[in-house]
Amino acid sequence: MIKAWRSRNTRLIALLKVTLAVIFWGASFVATKVALQEVSPATIVWLRFAMGVIILGLAVLLRRQFTLPNKSDLAYFALLGFIGITFHQWLQSTGLLTAEATTTAWIVATTPIFMALLGWLILKERLFWLQILGIGIAAFGVLLVVTDGNLASLASGSFGSQGDLLVLISAPNWAIFSVLSRRGLKTHPAARMVFYVMAFGWLFSSVIFFLGPGLADLANLSWKGWAGVIFLGIFCSGLAYIFWYDGLQVLPVAQAGAFVYLEPFITTIVAAVLLNEPLVWASLLGGLGILIGVWLVQTGKKKIVRARNPS
Repeated sequence: MIKAWRSRNTRLIALLKVTLAVIFWGASFVATKVALQEVSPATIVWLRFAMGVIILGLAVLLRRQFTLPNKSDLAYFALLGFIGITFHQWLQSTGLLTAEATTTAWIVATTPIFMALLGWLILKERLFWLQILGIGIAAFGVLLVVTDGNLASLASGSFGSQGDLLVLISAPNWAIFSVLSRRGLKTHPAARMVFYVMAFGWLFSSVIFFLGPGLADLANLSWKGWAGVIFLGIFCSGLAYIFWYDGLQVLPVAQAGAFVYLEPFITTIVAAVLLNEPLVWASLLGGLGILIGVWLVQTGKKKIVRARNPS
């Protein structure tokens, strides 16, 4: 009975951690918008991941998982750091200068679509008709979101704001990062690998920061701006990653992954409250289309797995 209670308690804690991670990530786009009112994207990325590296480093040390990486891993971690931290966060932070937080969250939710396309193009994985349908529905959803329902504007070559385009590029970029990360996660504890990747990403971001706005930009931060940056650093780049991977150690991947569907809804609610972003029918309808498309793609992916492992 005590064993069953402990197992249930462990599961509840894992569910709570995964939920908090998704809430933090959902609110991250809003926090970035708040900080962007006072400082440049380079400053936000540099400060955010400086805090994230410290928190993840402490977690790795406290869990006694710290070891120096092999020389063969240094270039690999550096590549992941550039793609997944420096370039990815530059795309999203710069994009949020003109893109709405809500629009950004819905576009980022398409990442599994691009992962499926990468599997088809690079790994020669088969696409089932269900996945193709899902990709089409998700693409239509994105068009609804970025045009605010005015699909006729596409005829004139208009595709939302410049920021929307940068955010859209960040989705396949994160898909590439995720695919490349698989090898490392097979041989390294998640927290330690994320720490090294984030550390390299922060170092690359430091070059951009000091060649650009530099420390003088910090004087522009008010208490409100600092609140946004600290939330991004401590909660989104530090605790969220720890909570997420802790949850994955207890929960099935499919169950934990389902929580990600909540992220854009959290962004929509927080953005409406803190940024006064309107709840537009096209955004909600397009967002629903994106989630349905992603679900169809994920369902088709399970069919591929079953086909490879019929037993």
